[in-house]
Amino acid sequence: MAVKYVIRQLKFQIINFKLKMAYDKFTVLTSTAVPLPIENVDTDQIIPARFLKATERKGFGDNLFRDWRYNNDDTPKQDFVLNNPIYTGKILVAGKNFGSGSSREHAAWAIYDYGFRCVISSFFADIFKGNSLNVGILPVTVSEAFVDKIFKAIEADPNAQFEVNLPEQKVTILATGESEQFDINGYKKHNLMNGFDDIDYLQAMKNDILAFAEQSMY
Repeated sequence: MAVKYVIRQLKFQIINFKLKMAYDKFTVLTSTAVPLPIENVDTDQIIPARFLKATERKGFGDNLFRDWRYNNDDTPKQDFVLNNPIYTGKILVAGKNFGSGSSREHAAWAIYDYGFRCVISSFFADIFKGNSLNVGILPVTVSEAFVDKIFKAIEADPNAQFEVNLPEQKVTILATGESEQFDINGYKKHNLMNGFDDIDYLQAMKNDILAFAEQSMY
């Protein structure tokens, strides 16, 4: 009887849970890009430790690259790229070894909250890469030579468009047609394309879970 009660409770919770996607679906992103040709950008530069008090993902974008963006009196530093109005877009192009340092997931939260949906670099710190995938940011790893081509395309035209095609796992410089493939874990790819986090993924399988639970009663 105890087992049947637990199954009934589980079934009730699953049926009444309304699936709410954790973030926007990512399929094909066409956008301008913001260049940050700096190597070894660590998570303390992405979001300084003094801004980690909040536990929700909202609001961190205001302090993205805080110490690089603002002076001590909170006035914008005019020479920093995020304060330059000619650079906009949902793609951040960064130097090698982006996201190194501490494992704080707030770094990925800050990038997403600011409005970036993709970061392109020739190398990411593993933990930062995982945190990004978990919150809806696509970290794209391409060769240093291709990153350099992207930087040059942006330098030549800040309005240059880039296409990040997740289904095909390909980045294209639309002005020249040059492209390069990138790798991604199949599970993370599926979640990004559906706007799922890990919990959403399980909830999307609720019919299978319920069927298995019913079978387990006997």
